[in-house]
Amino acid sequence: MSWRPQYRSSKFRNVYGKAASREHCFDGIPITKNVHDNHFCAVNARFLAIVTESAGGGSFLVIPLEQTGRIEPNYPKVCGHQGNVLDIKWNPFIENIIASCSEDTSVRIWEIPEGGLKRNMTEAVLELYGHSRRVGIVEWHPTTNNILLSAGYDYKVLIWNLDVGEPVKMIDCHTDVILCMSFNTDGSLLATTCKDKKLRVVEPRSGRVLQEASCKNHRVNRVVFLGSTKRLLTTGVSRWNTRQIALWDQEDLSMPLIEEEIDGLSGLLFPFYDADTHMLYLAGKGDGNIRYYEIGSEKPYLSYLMEFRSPAPQKGLGVMPKHGLDVSACEVFRFYKLITLKGLIEPISMIVPRRSETYQEDIYPMTPGTEPALTPDEWLSGVNRDPILMSLKEGYKRNSKIVFKAPVREKKSVVVNGIDLLENVPPRTENELLRMFFRQQDEIRRLKDELSQKDIQIRQLQLELKNFRNIPKNN
Repeated sequence: MSWRPQYRSSKFRNVYGKAASREHCFDGIPITKNVHDNHFCAVNARFLAIVTESAGGGSFLVIPLEQTGRIEPNYPKVCGHQGNVLDIKWNPFIENIIASCSEDTSVRIWEIPEGGLKRNMTEAVLELYGHSRRVGIVEWHPTTNNILLSAGYDYKVLIWNLDVGEPVKMIDCHTDVILCMSFNTDGSLLATTCKDKKLRVVEPRSGRVLQEASCKNHRVNRVVFLGSTKRLLTTGVSRWNTRQIALWDQEDLSMPLIEEEIDGLSGLLFPFYDADTHMLYLAGKGDGNIRYYEIGSEKPYLSYLMEFRSPAPQKGLGVMPKHGLDVSACEVFRFYKLITLKGLIEPISMIVPRRSETYQEDIYPMTPGTEPALTPDEWLSGVNRDPILMSLKEGYKRNSKIVFKAPVREKKSVVVNGIDLLENVPPRTENELLRMFFRQQDEIRRLKDELSQKDIQIRQLQLELKNFRNIPKNN
């Protein structure tokens, strides 16, 4: 009997990507040229935020989603940071609250007015200082309101309670720069990848490491929890420098369940997981394509579906929350692709082709909504609760009733776990010392150029004065 490949039925095998037309894109945006490995983009059902190129500090744009087309060069910005902005994330429960972190070691919370910005915003509603070096990642808790995590280049993860505006916990188990953080569904576990080539599963409230994997053959870069399946997926690089993904059991990180090589390109692979459809999307930094797979509960676990292809390379991708999708078009996922060369943000919709125009319940199960399941005090006391689910059947138009109130506090020392974070500054790394050295060299060159220009101007003035004195006076 001849060998036949096993047929696998799937309702998502024909999912296709559809790029928006030019008039539905966001054009004329000076996207940042920073090489930090983040998306530099965040989106929710009301606003699109993009980190922009700016001089003398960091800034980002906040644009209402309906305001597509060309963006004016003088469009108002959020520009309160003194250093480059490295990451931005929208609050999942309050749609006009966004967190940003920067090279100036601060994390800031901004409140965007109704209808978007009318003028430049320089004052944040809350400024958070606790890191001694630049802050590379911010992450909101998935079920608890006003709990924010930040990871800095001081190798620490701080858990902030925004009700009091202070860090309440510190995770201090990393020995190098933290590359990625991911919460599980109820926010009881945190997975991290680190430059020390280790994958960790941490209990965030105690800071205790539950599982740890030393990834020598699979150098991990990014990690994502696969919903409630108790599995993790990481992207990284194999020992032969090929891009690779690995699937892990979160309760046993001794060996990956599967490893699969993707290609030989060098760009970082960003993973995105949709728990409602069990689909995994892989998008490479600098690539033009987005691969997508279906995750199963049995071997081989990972089934390739298709690939969206585009000639324009992507710097990063923002992802629309489920309640912002177009249910009538059977849209199950939406990316906002940053195309730096064109200054363009291009929406890409992943669509399940269906003939019927009625609501498709099989592809839109109950999904996490915009109501928090816990208060900060409840979560910090040890309570875990699944997210509050909502249906997309009637279309989601209800605004959140939660209002962010910034605490009033004085600047003081920041003590967590008995350590003053602002006083206990770790020694600088070799890379930071080299960066400071080159900055000082550039400053010296600039000053020399200025002095030489001044010297030329002085000589010109002296020559003009000499010529003036030599002019014969009329009697």
